[in-house]
Amino acid sequence: MAIIAPSLLAANFLNLQAECDIVNASEADWLHFDVMDGQFVPNISFGPMVLEFVRKVVKKTCDVHLMIEDPARYAEVFKKAGADHLTIHIEACPRLHQDITYIKSLGMKAGVAVNPHTPVSMLSDILHEISIVNLMSVNPGFGGQQFIPYTLEKIRQLKQMITERGLDVLIEIDGGVTLENAKEILDAGADVLVAGSTVFKAKDPVATIAQLKTL
Repeated sequence: MAIIAPSLLAANFLNLQAECDIVNASEADWLHFDVMDGQFVPNISFGPMVLEFVRKVVKKTCDVHLMIEDPARYAEVFKKAGADHLTIHIEACPRLHQDITYIKSLGMKAGVAVNPHTPVSMLSDILHEISIVNLMSVNPGFGGQQFIPYTLEKIRQLKQMITERGLDVLIEIDGGVTLENAKEILDAGADVLVAGSTVFKAKDPVATIAQLKTL
């Protein structure tokens, strides 16, 4: 069964308490935090302070995705704010192995994200060290984009690498996930669906999450 991770980026920030209550009442497994710095991506979202407040009420695993330059310098801050997982971009980390080791030493599960143009073969030497691969299925920086179809082939390639090595690594898909394409994404080998607008813009977010869980 798929792991469903609604993305807070698409929530109503005028009423985050209500949005957290919706997630708590649903079958969602994780709550996904897209952190942007305006440098690695052309947008600014939110930081550890939002996570700290949300963590006080949300009952789900907090899955933090840092779309920022030099992300390891903020690892301890996000750990203290309540992150359970911390995912950093391969494109932003010239010392990726060192950064992953540091994240794990803080007691978080470590993940690596790859942009649409980055081949999954780039993960070959780090795959055994991590728990999650976040395959960006849109160009990072903004919510509400359309899913890039070639991501399906990248999922299959990555799944083969994981299976051949007997690893326990989750494939997370982030961007453009909808009720219409979710099954195809899961059939390709994905484990985790990050769903922002699909969940928080739905008339009934709880029912939408339940529907995604049945695929």
